[in-house]
Amino acid sequence: MRSKAFGWTDVAVAVIGQGTWRMGGTRAGAAEIAALRAGLDLGMTHLDTAELYTGAEAVLAEVLRGHRRDEVFLTSKVMPEHASRRGTIAACEASLRRLGTDHLDLYLLHWPGRHPIGDTMQGLEDLVAAGKTRFIGVSNFDVDELRAAIAALTRERLACNQVLYNLAHRGIEFDLLPFCAAAGIAVVGYTPFGNWPRGAAPATLSAIGARQGKTARQVALAFLTRRPELFAIPKASDAEHVRDNAGAAEVELRAEDLAAIDAAFPPPKRKAALAMA
Repeated sequence: MRSKAFGWTDVAVAVIGQGTWRMGGTRAGAAEIAALRAGLDLGMTHLDTAELYTGAEAVLAEVLRGHRRDEVFLTSKVMPEHASRRGTIAACEASLRRLGTDHLDLYLLHWPGRHPIGDTMQGLEDLVAAGKTRFIGVSNFDVDELRAAIAALTRERLACNQVLYNLAHRGIEFDLLPFCAAAGIAVVGYTPFGNWPRGAAPATLSAIGARQGKTARQVALAFLTRRPELFAIPKASDAEHVRDNAGAAEVELRAEDLAAIDAAFPPPKRKAALAMA
């Protein structure tokens, strides 16, 4: 799996990671654990979760049991209603207990909420100082919200903004993506396939993939991680899906491929509200 520098940091992170939203059901747990471990074996070592996904944190605790923790770039998130200064610290500590680890690599505010952003940023900075997370960031923040978060920091820098990004929702390319690139903030795209059902691939992506013996989903992931600041965290709940996602790192998009994708899924021409899921 290809890796690249994560925002302003000098840490190399897998371009395509593994999301865990809605993981942790009683019947699906064993299959999910096996799938996530298979992803680690394929180099998909960026694992994403959140306190909102409490079942998923338990799944990851099992995945990480033993030597796996040192291989992983592990991300979790605090819910906005908990994101006071003290609440942010308490939420992180609770996630660490559920995950069975003593530190995260990245801790995010899940989306903007009612607590003053300065309080949340202070809590995140305190967590870095305490060694409970290496880096901090945000999720679902647009440009003005990012500016406010950056202004509130006194000791640390934002390493990441995690946002919804797929071919049906390219709005971040108008101003958010350029802003993050200039600020050295990695952009991690979640829900990279949107509501796209398996087996219903757009013809444009299928044609591009056919030339390289790759799937349409792999072409989509390659496009969504094509720039230095872009990463993706597709959910990986079965081994077949994991292998499909991992294969995207081998796709090489030519100029004519990029043009064809732009024609099929036009980039934004104006500012749009930030999409969320």
